[in-house]
Amino acid sequence: MDIRTLQLFQHLADSLHFAKTAEAMHVSPPTLSRAIQRLEEDCGAALFVRDNRSVKLTAAGAKLLAFSAQTLEDWQRLKSELKQDSQLLKGELSLFCSVTASYSHLPALLERFRQAYPQVEIRLTTGDPALATSKVINQEADLAIAAGTPDFPTELSFHQLDVLPFVLICPAGYRLSQWQQLDWRTVPMVLPESGPSKRIVHHWLTEHGIRPKVYASVTGHEAIVSMVALGCGVGIVPKAVVEHSIVANRITMLPLEGIESFKLGLCCLKGRSNEPLVRALLDQV
Repeated sequence: MDIRTLQLFQHLADSLHFAKTAEAMHVSPPTLSRAIQRLEEDCGAALFVRDNRSVKLTAAGAKLLAFSAQTLEDWQRLKSELKQDSQLLKGELSLFCSVTASYSHLPALLERFRQAYPQVEIRLTTGDPALATSKVINQEADLAIAAGTPDFPTELSFHQLDVLPFVLICPAGYRLSQWQQLDWRTVPMVLPESGPSKRIVHHWLTEHGIRPKVYASVTGHEAIVSMVALGCGVGIVPKAVVEHSIVANRITMLPLEGIESFKLGLCCLKGRSNEPLVRALLDQV
């Protein structure tokens, strides 16, 4: 039994005429007869009662007809689904983001994307968010999760995901309730070495006339959080970085007034924003 035989059987069960079915299904009458005979052998029952004047469906034939109709319907549905699958987007996208973004914002984005485009593979690289825009500009990544800044590169398009407030972080042992209680002359500070955070933090410190006692300048928000948790001093980082850190219980967060927020978004080269794979991910923002 195969799909073609079932198609012949179904047409014959409807026409009850061997010659008409043979013509309509583009087979010779002997070929049709042999196909029906093989089907009857497979079923172990006569499917038609036929004589020189008429063809009638037997009870066994009626049962097979119901099976045949359902099977052929399922087959057509499967072929349609397979055709749609073959037309889905396929390929690979490279994406760069920070470690924090990889589990704070990326999972929800990728879950939507994977549901819509299951045949597209994502190659993820994590690192210092300060490198995000250069990774895309140098085509080391198709897209990146980056911070939107006033001097954001003009060759890139930016699609905002979230707005993250900055907080002052201290070791949990510091008994402070507000940042004004901090003695900036004696308490060391861990500063961002590069990237948008460096500008934001420097601007806020300057506005408040604070000249920090610098303990170290490091790469990446996660490094600042770790050093503060170890008691090396205080720092200023986006709140989400602390909330998703494994050392969050060793840190006290204090709100900061008047500090610029961290605008987080997905970026790509403007010239590539309408490429099918790139556009598919941007549409999930």
